[in-house]
Amino acid sequence: MTAVLFDFSGTLCRIESVDSWLRAVLTEADLTLPEAELAETAQALERSGALPGGSTPAHVPRELAELWATRDSSAERHRAAYTGLSRQVPLPDARLHDALYDRHRTPAAWAPYPDAVEVLRALREGGIGVGVVSNIGWDLRPVFREHALDPFVDSYTLSYEHGVQKPDPRLFAAACAALGTDPRDTLMVGDERRADGGAAALGCRVHFVDPLPIAERPDSLRPILGMVG
Repeated sequence: MTAVLFDFSGTLCRIESVDSWLRAVLTEADLTLPEAELAETAQALERSGALPGGSTPAHVPRELAELWATRDSSAERHRAAYTGLSRQVPLPDARLHDALYDRHRTPAAWAPYPDAVEVLRALREGGIGVGVVSNIGWDLRPVFREHALDPFVDSYTLSYEHGVQKPDPRLFAAACAALGTDPRDTLMVGDERRADGGAAALGCRVHFVDPLPIAERPDSLRPILGMVG
């Protein structure tokens, strides 16, 4: 392998909990909820799947089904899909739905997995090309800069910037082209078997990790170092 492509959410970084997400937005809006009501609201938001990078929706309303299926193809569709899910849950102020969406795009809402910097640095020092290829509706580069990951990334291939989303092989082809690497010499690392597994159609080798909470996954990325070079 001469290059490695990484997924973002659940692979290199993990989104905060729904409870933390909701509390941060309520605090910013100078609003409070009784603890029991806050816990109930957080659980409802989790079931709805309104937090990007969080739980899969327990149910996607019929009116959102088509939007949900193509949510990562544009910034507008991504926002509409997730705020549409959020709006299934009553909140004390209707403006909080957009505030919740805006919160998840901030570096403060994300944390790298414990071994992410170590692995990316080792790949860079070993002369291995590193790319990020993500199904997403917003620019994640500020997250990488804030968490000191950006110096070790050579290219970013984001679905909303290309109008195509994983598992479509065209997104992986664009990622390989950005690195100047042959897909057959490229390893794709991700946490979603259907989406990230699409790289195999180009001839990429694919390695999966579990999108566990930060504390439960201290070193799942380290084995990658033995797969390249």
